[in-house]
Amino acid sequence: MIAHTIYPERHFTHRIGWMRAGVLGANDGIVSTAALVVGVAAAASGRSAILIAGLAGLVAGAMSMAAGEYVSVSSQADTEKADIARERKELAQQPDLELKELQQIYIDRGLDADLALRVAEQLTSRDALAAHARDELGITEAQSAKPVQAALASAATFSVGAALPLIIAVLVPDRFIIGLVSAGSLICLAVLGAIAAGTGGADRWRGALRVTIWSALALAATALVGRAFNTSVL
Repeated sequence: MIAHTIYPERHFTHRIGWMRAGVLGANDGIVSTAALVVGVAAAASGRSAILIAGLAGLVAGAMSMAAGEYVSVSSQADTEKADIARERKELAQQPDLELKELQQIYIDRGLDADLALRVAEQLTSRDALAAHARDELGITEAQSAKPVQAALASAATFSVGAALPLIIAVLVPDRFIIGLVSAGSLICLAVLGAIAAGTGGADRWRGALRVTIWSALALAATALVGRAFNTSVL
């Protein structure tokens, strides 16, 4: 008999924890900093004012993203912990009722009553809490809340994203800042959208298009604000 090696599969859902925070951070870093640079440049400000505003936006944005992600994901983690604690208590106090509850979950998913009971009994004997967390509460290791991971991913990717329009603003002549920062940022955002969509198993072109459209609107809006005031911010 030939033995077959079973290789563990890696699914797109395993990437959700870091991918969501990372994509959001990078996207926000490029959009917000590019929009800030374009808005200040459109107000006829000098290069020093543009760079100071952009650098301040990078630092403030990275800290804000980290804090926001940490608080948000921590709230999710607290809710998950509370649900698991309640489930642990119910398993200790009423194990028979919890077994029937697990059996009913499998019946609702298409198993007959006898098979559902056997599955529930086997999973309960192995790790009852894990079975209820996964099948009753929908909490899995791949998708569980990780506040520190989300905060670090958001801050790091925001900083990288925000650095891109700043580098362009440093390298190009003053009269080209608005056009080249806008164009360069939109290209980077389109690439980011395509990569994020592909990483998550979605259509790359659709991912690139939706990011580009909304980012172009943000850049246009800030440019109009800068033109309206047409004055230096410093």
